[in-house]
Amino acid sequence: RSIAGNNKALYKYFPYYNGDQMSKELNMEAKHSIEKQTAINVDCFTTVSDFTACECTQLLDKTPDIVTPNGFESNFVPHPKEYKRKRAVARRSLITVAEQLTGSSIEEDALLIGIGGRYEYKNKGIDVFIEAMNRVRKNFKGDKTILAFILVPGYNIGARTDLFSRLHNNEKANVPLENPFLTHNLGNMGEDKVCNYLSCLNFKNADADRVKIFFVPSYLDGKDGIFNLSYYNVLVGLDLTIFPSYYEPWGYTPLESIAFGVPTITTNLAGFGLWAMKEVPVKDLSHGTEVLYRDDDNYFEVAEKIKNTVLDFVGMSATEIDSIRKASTLLSEKASWTHFIEYYYDTYDLALKRSEERNKK
Repeated sequence: RSIAGNNKALYKYFPYYNGDQMSKELNMEAKHSIEKQTAINVDCFTTVSDFTACECTQLLDKTPDIVTPNGFESNFVPHPKEYKRKRAVARRSLITVAEQLTGSSIEEDALLIGIGGRYEYKNKGIDVFIEAMNRVRKNFKGDKTILAFILVPGYNIGARTDLFSRLHNNEKANVPLENPFLTHNLGNMGEDKVCNYLSCLNFKNADADRVKIFFVPSYLDGKDGIFNLSYYNVLVGLDLTIFPSYYEPWGYTPLESIAFGVPTITTNLAGFGLWAMKEVPVKDLSHGTEVLYRDDDNYFEVAEKIKNTVLDFVGMSATEIDSIRKASTLLSEKASWTHFIEYYYDTYDLALKRSEERNKK
């Protein structure tokens, strides 16, 4: 994660990286040494994906005994009637916030797209998401509105009072607020990478713009001051999610997305993406998940492919989209803890066996 986050070419030179040397260069020797010694000395060493298993072999000098992929609890997903209600609430909330920020009237059938996760600008592919939306904006000729949401907590210093006032006074906004892409005040707006890239690409969120983008730099914990909904209760309102990861050991966010019936785009550099590629054909969204090839050098190619998928998706019929949503849910069921718990049974069996052998010595 540190190699990737410091703009070094992780994959091109991966076979030549030495964990001990890189930990010194990146000033993280203590963390690395604890991790390495733990990996070497435990009774059973595991990691969450084949992707990170290779990293462990290269950087920790220890190959994991077992890969234990991250599963999902289906009880997080509401039952059909509740799901329909929560989806309607989430969509209304997302559209209302967009209307109040931009002073525009937005139709109920707007296409809602999102990215979430930690604020790792490069690793999580937030940069590629913005670039892809810019390309969609330049190429979209339809009448529908596309709203893109960056649901990534940043250094926010509270909900915007002007936006809060509009939302709670039920004002009919007909003029945009200042910075009509931002839901919360930022303590470092001048240095914020998302804001700077949006500014560089000249995103205005003008009334005439069919593609609008919004930055929600707050934890969605139900009390953020603007949405006041949990992340899951916002996620359920989206039509499509995009997680163009450059580095992602597993990737809970795309798995959460398809579990909520929201099709997703991810990459082969996410553990979840590699797992999905083994389970179903993933060259397009027909099975609920599209996995794009990504490496150190194809940033713009990935953005272009995302643009093409979004343009295809926005032109699909309701029947086609419903089929993709159902396929999303079916794929997520293959990643439930009901199935993945078996890896943990094997893990604990092996750990107990080895601990017994060790204690006999």
